[in-house]
Amino acid sequence: MQRILAGIAGITCTGINGNAQIISVPGDIPYVHLGKTGLCVPVLALGTGTHGGQRESNQTRLGIKEFVRMARHAYDRGIKFFDMADTYGSHTFVREVLKHIPRDRTTLLTKIWPHDNNWYNTDPVKKTLDRFRTETGSEYFDILLIHCLINGKWKEEMKGFIDSLSEAKENGIIKRVGVSCHNLEAMKIAVDYPWVDVILARINPFGTHMDGTPEEIMSLLKVACNNGKGVIGMKIFGNGDNITESEREKSLHFALTSGNIHCVTLGLENIMQVDDAVEKVIRITNHKL
Repeated sequence: MQRILAGIAGITCTGINGNAQIISVPGDIPYVHLGKTGLCVPVLALGTGTHGGQRESNQTRLGIKEFVRMARHAYDRGIKFFDMADTYGSHTFVREVLKHIPRDRTTLLTKIWPHDNNWYNTDPVKKTLDRFRTETGSEYFDILLIHCLINGKWKEEMKGFIDSLSEAKENGIIKRVGVSCHNLEAMKIAVDYPWVDVILARINPFGTHMDGTPEEIMSLLKVACNNGKGVIGMKIFGNGDNITESEREKSLHFALTSGNIHCVTLGLENIMQVDDAVEKVIRITNHKL
């Protein structure tokens, strides 16, 4: 088992192949190859979209000062992976964190909203990405996802987004592209679609706020892994419905030992939750090793 190589250029993973195999240094948040994307990421990301929408979330409701305090603590505990979205309003909050931590040792994921509605009007992708870069203070994103796919026709409906994001990827503005699934048929397309590098999927052992049964979703995620895609689990605690001590333990164990989920994102809201999640993840992944 190869270990993490941490140098001045950041974190590099070497020597591991296969589905969701963890690279660990005792006492630290482990890293994992995100499928065959070439990215190496912590197995735990700090989500910034709890009860998010209309450009706010529980994380942004903390206020800049408290969010930065929590996020810097999370980074110091090994959560060097931030999960953002335009609809959460979290870009400018993460920008403040990036003033205190090295960008090249941090994974940034964000999401572009493709649906016009009464509070959001879509712009050309290039214009939106330029705004994202200004809001975050980062010239590039490690992962950019089309947010909230809700049917099995998204390949055709999102062609403009797909083409523009492919161009941004070629130009180095985005390293990897993918989708956030909120529908079973959408996920069935994503696991086999070559364009998709990364899938964000709702998964927990209770079937809470998911797009199918745990067995159905896990079966699809296995296909995604076999196809080389990076798989990130969300709604691990059932959108806040499964948060007892035993439920949190069961949910993280279910995701991180499945072999079909490379990493998870948790919408943590305070330092105590950060510490609890970090300690559980380290214990579960060390036991797996």
